[in-house]
Amino acid sequence: MKNRRKKDYADLLLVGVILILIISSFTGHYLTLTKTSTTTLPSTPSPRLQQTSEVQLYLPAVDSEGNGVVTPLIVEAKPGRGRVLVDVNQLLFWVDTQHSIQVAKKVAEDVTGEDLSNIDLIYVIKTNASLIEGPSAGAAITIATIAALENKTINKSVMITGTINPDGTIGPVGGIIPKAKAAKDVGAKLFLVPKGQGTQTTYKPVRECEQIAGWTICQIEYREEKVNVMSQSGISIREVSNITEALRYFILR
Repeated sequence: MKNRRKKDYADLLLVGVILILIISSFTGHYLTLTKTSTTTLPSTPSPRLQQTSEVQLYLPAVDSEGNGVVTPLIVEAKPGRGRVLVDVNQLLFWVDTQHSIQVAKKVAEDVTGEDLSNIDLIYVIKTNASLIEGPSAGAAITIATIAALENKTINKSVMITGTINPDGTIGPVGGIIPKAKAAKDVGAKLFLVPKGQGTQTTYKPVRECEQIAGWTICQIEYREEKVNVMSQSGISIREVSNITEALRYFILR
């Protein structure tokens, strides 16, 4: 009887050992599968921009004598390390231009959804004089940056002036009429301006004199005048409030 109990115990122990080996083998196999599947997950996708893309458009400005002028802006985008490189000659308000470029980059990143930590942006502005005020070129710089990132073709019959804000809105600038005339002179058909600046308010001095007790008394009064930019410049004008609106006129494909 006692020997039989020992045999039963031994058989039970043997079965237990076999079960443990089976479970251990299954668990080890499962862990191996899990580890293998983890290491084969896809890596972070590369940026959409796979090669260098370059866009050129023209910036309207006003020179030191109040005349409208135009100078080329080139923006190049290529796979890189998130650098912003600038080649600017004889440019006034360099700090403002740097700020506009940084804001333009941020807005372009928001609009395109592109990860710019993998892309280098190169800005080239060539001019023979101190012509371009950094803030007023902000909208144009943003348009060119977006077009370069998306490898789009720019409609060169369109030009724009306006500042750029971090939320993508376009702010007011000065010198609208001489800039519009300069745009027309180089062949542009449409000139985009900030909201509310299709009409310019000027103050015209009016001199009035009268005779009082043998004396001529004169005074100058400044009277407000509304000037339509289209009628003064001869180019079609459209007001835009943000970059999304402006892009509809610029992007061909």
